[in-house]
Amino acid sequence: MSRGTSAGYDRHLTVFSPEGRLYQVEYAFKAVNTENVTSIALRGSDCAVVITQKKVPDKLIVADTVTHMFKLTQNVGCVMTGMIPDSRHQVRRARYEAAEWKYKFGYDIPVDQMAKRVADLSQLNTQQASLRPLGCSMILIGMDDERGPQLFKCDPAGYYAGYKATSAGTKMVEANNLLEKKMKKNPDLSYPRCVEEAISYFSTLLSQDFKPSEIEVGVVSKDNPKFRTLTEAEIETHLNTIAERD
Repeated sequence: MSRGTSAGYDRHLTVFSPEGRLYQVEYAFKAVNTENVTSIALRGSDCAVVITQKKVPDKLIVADTVTHMFKLTQNVGCVMTGMIPDSRHQVRRARYEAAEWKYKFGYDIPVDQMAKRVADLSQLNTQQASLRPLGCSMILIGMDDERGPQLFKCDPAGYYAGYKATSAGTKMVEANNLLEKKMKKNPDLSYPRCVEEAISYFSTLLSQDFKPSEIEVGVVSKDNPKFRTLTEAEIETHLNTIAERD
């Protein structure tokens, strides 16, 4: 086996290459881009917003049954980017963990603990030869009673962190560069301004104007801490506001 290449070292998940890399885990990060979808998330002063593209691959599919947004508990929701079957498995497990927490402790699981648990389970998939990493990335949002709006991201390697703004998917690098510039001065984004800014950033990133049916928007806010996805009519209203402002 020649050093400096992946020759042979990418056959097994649990074998490190001489450079200390786990190629199968790196391939899992590439699998997140297979759906050719980008998602971004923003944390405002009193709300958190997640946006993703909605692509219906076949004209015969009922559009309402295609989604990347999932409610995990009443107050915690997520957007999944990457392979949909893997995403659904991770969501199902996260819901199970949330139910287990509620049963044990008598109150809903906080967002940071949910992110930690999901990341721990993802990390477990990288150290057992009988498993494989999931080809999806989870961005969680929710309202915390003490800390206000929260935004976390978990990746296939099992790393998680809290963010002011983040992204996942095909255009992640470009999205992060854009969000860094926009969030540099810590703008005071309150609801619904935060939603409009997020849609505007998303439109700039993908260089296109959206129809309400082409994007999905999930929100939590101080006034309404329950996670919900905006209807097409609500998205239309926000798009009109952005058009008038510009």
